[in-house]
Amino acid sequence: MKNLLFFLILSLLFTVDSAQAQNEYTVDGTTYQLNIEAEGLLTLLWNVIDNENRYFSKKGDAIVELKNLDVNGTFQEEYKETLKIQTSENQVGIDNIEFTLSSLKYFFDSYNHSTNSTVNNAASIKLNTRLGGFLGVSNNIYVSNPDNTLLTVAGIDFELMESSFPRHALVVRFKQTFEHSDYKFSSSQVSLNYRFKFIKKETFDIFINTKFAAYTNISRDIPVDNDDDTVSIVPDSSGDFQALGNFGIGFDYALGNGYLTFLYNDIIGLGLDNNGEFPLDLTLGYKFNL
Repeated sequence: MKNLLFFLILSLLFTVDSAQAQNEYTVDGTTYQLNIEAEGLLTLLWNVIDNENRYFSKKGDAIVELKNLDVNGTFQEEYKETLKIQTSENQVGIDNIEFTLSSLKYFFDSYNHSTNSTVNNAASIKLNTRLGGFLGVSNNIYVSNPDNTLLTVAGIDFELMESSFPRHALVVRFKQTFEHSDYKFSSSQVSLNYRFKFIKKETFDIFINTKFAAYTNISRDIPVDNDDDTVSIVPDSSGDFQALGNFGIGFDYALGNGYLTFLYNDIIGLGLDNNGEFPLDLTLGYKFNL
């Protein structure tokens, strides 16, 4: 069963969503295969080209590329001037647009809705989702771990964001901890997490992760002293729901149609007893934009 679970997790980790339709568009004499991300009077087109996210704006029959050139470490934000010209008849807050797919999509949807009240993609609530997997190690300091053994962990993240609040995200995480030959402990945990991206750039984010609730099922061997001075090993399995205050720090780096993500988990656990060891809970993974 554990091998099957591990296989499913790895399969999800390396599965790419290829269902998004692409069409051919010619821009300045070059033909591109592009995805339609937002559609209306102003249409947002994009794709990953030469390992770079490229964005295009289509109004009528005219298609222009949205650019944000880096000159000596300073981004020029040419895309804002392009959009200002294309939407001159009805400005909808160009100054706050970030050069990311989610922020551009929110702007395009907002503009299309403001110019046509019958458009179905009203921008009052625009949810963006990401799905990914991760692998890592943990020394499980919030349970008994006599030899401070590092165990392998793997799991799945589902991230939910609202486009108008790009610094905030909710994450549902499944995390499986696998037992070691010298440490008969394993666990399955489903947790709810909040992430605040206190540094948010075009290509990377740095965030605080707060785990505020979790259900954990633990399986372990417990040594029991007998009356004849021998020790018996008793297998134990139990589940528990906890309201938590565990804090970690993470880093997302834009790569392809998603993000390479690193997380240092559960550095601080409020209200939880630890075993006195220094926390070491590190995961590395990749999440796709859905």
